Parts: sequence; C-alpha cells; structure tokens
Amino acid sequence: MKVGFGCDHTAIELKKILMDHLKEKGYECVDYGAYDPNVKVNYPEPGLKVAEAIMRGEVEKGVLLCGTGIGISLAANKVPGIRAAVCSEPYSAMMTAKHNASQIIAMGARVVGNELAKMILDAFFNTEFEGGRHAERVQKICDIEAKYSRTE
Repeated sequence: MKVGFGCDHTAIELKKILMDHLKEKGYECVDYGAYDPNVKVNYPEPGLKVAEAIMRGEVEKGVLLCGTGIGISLAANKVPGIRAAVCSEPYSAMMTAKHNASQIIAMGARVVGNELAKMILDAFFNTEFEGGRHAERVQKICDIEAKYSRTE
C-alpha cells in the first residue's frame, strides 16, 4: 500500500520516525512535506497535498502531523470525499478505520510520543472498514458533504 505523509515544521521528526516504521512493515511512503524544521510551513498546505493525492489515486491512505493534529486534519477534511480523523490513542484509530472508512489518520507531535504514535498508526493500518450499517452512516456523511458542496 502507498501512504502519503504530510506535516508542518513542528512534526518533521515524528514524520520521519513513522515513515520508517511503516516502511519496515512493507508500506511505500510518499513524503509531501514539510522537510526543514527551520522553515515554517502552514499546516493547511501539507494537509491539502495529502488529501488531494488520495483523491487523485496517487496514494491510498495518509498520515498527517502537526502540533495537535487538529488543524492539519481540518484542512484535509475540506477536500470532498476525504475523512481524516485526529487520534491520540489506538482505540480511536482502530474505530475510525473500522466504522468511518477514514483514509487519513492525524496526530499531534506535541500530544503523542513516538512509541504511542507507532501504536496509533498500527491500529489504523491493521484495521479494515467493516461496511454494513457503517457504510450507510458513511454515506450519510457523504450526503451532507454533497448537500453543502452544490453550486447552483
């Protein structure tokens, strides 16, 4: 599986650690920035890059990191069809994959440590979407998005 990674300047070190973690497990990782901790990057930019890469089919899933994970996930969620979830522990990561068919996991480099971040990543990537009644609920989310995306 091909996974897109994006972060702001606060999360570059964690991004590298998590990319290495997934590479060891056989995933192909694509880095959409940031690259230099001394160059400030506004989190909406890498959030958008990863979300758009998923929409274009360049990558299947994404990992987004900023100070809290909140801002970067909000940016990604503005892209139609994207479901990005901020998780600070493995249970929520598993459940967003299982029940919400989220394509992106987001975390805060100032919130989770390296080992916890790896556990969150593993929970997300080791869980498949359950479908069934959850597919109906995801469709309702898509319907809300479509309702407010219409241009008339």
